[in-house]
Amino acid sequence: MKRYLTPVLLLLLTSCNSNAEQVKEKPSETIAEIEVKVNPEGKTIAERFPAPTGFSRVKTANNSFAAYLQNFKLKPHGADVHYYNGKVKPNDDVYDAVLDIDVGNYDLQQCADAVMRLRAEYFFEQKRYNDIHFNFTNGFTANYSKWQQGYKINVKGNEVNWVKKAAPATNYSSFRDYLKIVFTYAGTLSLEKEMKPVTLAEIQIGDVFIKGGSPGHAVIVVDMAVNAHSGEKLFLLAQSYMPAQEIQILKNPMNPELSPWYSTTFTGPLYTPEWTFQKSQLKRF
Repeated sequence: MKRYLTPVLLLLLTSCNSNAEQVKEKPSETIAEIEVKVNPEGKTIAERFPAPTGFSRVKTANNSFAAYLQNFKLKPHGADVHYYNGKVKPNDDVYDAVLDIDVGNYDLQQCADAVMRLRAEYFFEQKRYNDIHFNFTNGFTANYSKWQQGYKINVKGNEVNWVKKAAPATNYSSFRDYLKIVFTYAGTLSLEKEMKPVTLAEIQIGDVFIKGGSPGHAVIVVDMAVNAHSGEKLFLLAQSYMPAQEIQILKNPMNPELSPWYSTTFTGPLYTPEWTFQKSQLKRF
């Protein structure tokens, strides 16, 4: 269960809301016919979803966050999404694949948390510990580098401070304990404020469509392809949702023939299986 630091913030819940802003209609994207293939044997996002005909996968720099997402391992083709309690999420035209990363045993890793998890895991793998930091809803900055030194985060009402409680630790178990605290006191509202807006024309792998507050939601761009002649860009989206669940590659309700790829040529809002975003809600770390 997420916690919030003031009665005011309680009104601004940063978790996802399963009853809000659902797709009410499925408008078509203005896009030519494109052959989309799926490789059931593919073990990563890039292997499972080859670039559609006429498009080339966006090249990413070695060891970049974009490359990390493109090459993220997937569960076997046809795998179900599981909630934190082990139950299966029915796949009512919501997802096409499941990322091979656990969701934990608590109802914490929801939408914005999944975005923070992927970014934090990338930096942890790169040993870029100073780059792991997220803000709580009250503005407190939780730096993982401070946590590593043995300091823990003490929360009393709206008061948050660091307290030295343990020996320095860089192990993965301690890292996950840090994320548990972050997921408890951060969410869409705080993450949205940390990020800067970008235009759809500037979209990159790692960008996030996000609406903060209550209700709120976030999905992350995990891969892209581009048509060298027209300049049209395609992108794949991933999300967690509420209650906490495994991270999934979303289907495209606007254009099932193109699914799971989305095109930047869409008009109006961006309709995803469980949320509707505005173009202005595209953000970047």
